[in-house]
Amino acid sequence: LLISHLPDLHLFLKLLMSMSLFQVILFLLWGLCCCKIGWDSVMRMSVDLRDLFLYEAFLYYNPLLLVALMIWLWGVNLWVFAQSSVNYAKVFDLSQTHLSHREIWRCATWLTLVVPTSMTAYLYLYSHGEVSLAASQPVLLYAILLMILLSPFDMFYLSSRFFFLRTMWRIALPLQAITFPDFFMADIFTSMSKVFSDLERSGCRMVHRQVATIAWFEADSICGSHSVAIPLVLVLPYLCRFFQCLRQYKDTKEKTCLLNALKYSTAVPVIFLSALKYHVFPDVWISFYRPLWLISSVVNSLYSFYWDIKRDWDLSILTRIFMFKNPSAWSNLLYGRSWVFYWVLGSNLILRCTWTYKLSAHLRHNYLTVFAITALEVVRRFQWVFFRVENEWNKMTAKQNFEMSSDVMPSESDRLLDSNSHKV
Repeated sequence: LLISHLPDLHLFLKLLMSMSLFQVILFLLWGLCCCKIGWDSVMRMSVDLRDLFLYEAFLYYNPLLLVALMIWLWGVNLWVFAQSSVNYAKVFDLSQTHLSHREIWRCATWLTLVVPTSMTAYLYLYSHGEVSLAASQPVLLYAILLMILLSPFDMFYLSSRFFFLRTMWRIALPLQAITFPDFFMADIFTSMSKVFSDLERSGCRMVHRQVATIAWFEADSICGSHSVAIPLVLVLPYLCRFFQCLRQYKDTKEKTCLLNALKYSTAVPVIFLSALKYHVFPDVWISFYRPLWLISSVVNSLYSFYWDIKRDWDLSILTRIFMFKNPSAWSNLLYGRSWVFYWVLGSNLILRCTWTYKLSAHLRHNYLTVFAITALEVVRRFQWVFFRVENEWNKMTAKQNFEMSSDVMPSESDRLLDSNSHKV
């Protein structure tokens, strides 16, 4: 009965079940085994040690889990674009060999398998007294992933990895003219700033051989919770985007680039005012710095929300969702529905306001809450992608239509010289 009312439900089922049924069953069984082994390992530890150890284990693996989530959702973005009239390959100037949504999901599947497996091994070995072997698990995982990303050999999608690394280089050093992929990926990196901060702390602990210890929690530790590197890494994606806007203004002389740069600069006081809590007296923080932090966070959240709706998306785009080539029950549920308008506005505003929580240094010890909010920020960026890419596609098609109409329409001098239009 359900299928008879939703004749195109198979499109959505293909989205959820791109793997075979056998692979799905194996995936679920593997997940249950990891959960069971990890839980039993944690229960073997003493109660006073358990929370600190989980905090450390979470530090190594939660950024990679969030990266996997972003890759899964990016695959969903590409799948929807493939079903719609938006030519995302042309928007991003991709080659004919660019990765499809299925290949993106394949990468996400492997990452989703490898990361929890390494985490389970880490918990099991540590709880059974094999501290040195446990400490090698995150080091081995990070080393393998880094080698795959930087490998110069023609394997693991070399052209796509090269495109990603080249774009990262252009983001870090905006010496050339800024293209759409450059600032698009830089915007995504701002949503992943907490991920980069945790990656920095994990790398710091691995370099200084502090893995599988709880001394890192101390303030005077090299990689401790009071490290100056934490706010520096948090603010780095926003500074890169700030300099991109300045470079765009140099090339185009458009004042909107300066206003966009101002938006990213408002993130700087939020991050550094929050980090000051560890370097000033508590009463000074409460009486002076915390009010400034709250004001700066409100300014940044509202400014960013306005820019999303008015500039990145174009407010008129919210009256519709891009037209699908093969309309289905799911696309009809989205297209032209008023609830989509309210959902996008409301969720974007709420998640913009929670930005201060996940980026504030003095709140990061609530690691489960911060992980949940960071995951929600990834979801917010996921829905942001739909409107941002469609808006760019609309601009490209409008420009092409204008150029074509200008080429087709004869000039005024041609019309005056046309013999058919004169009677002598």
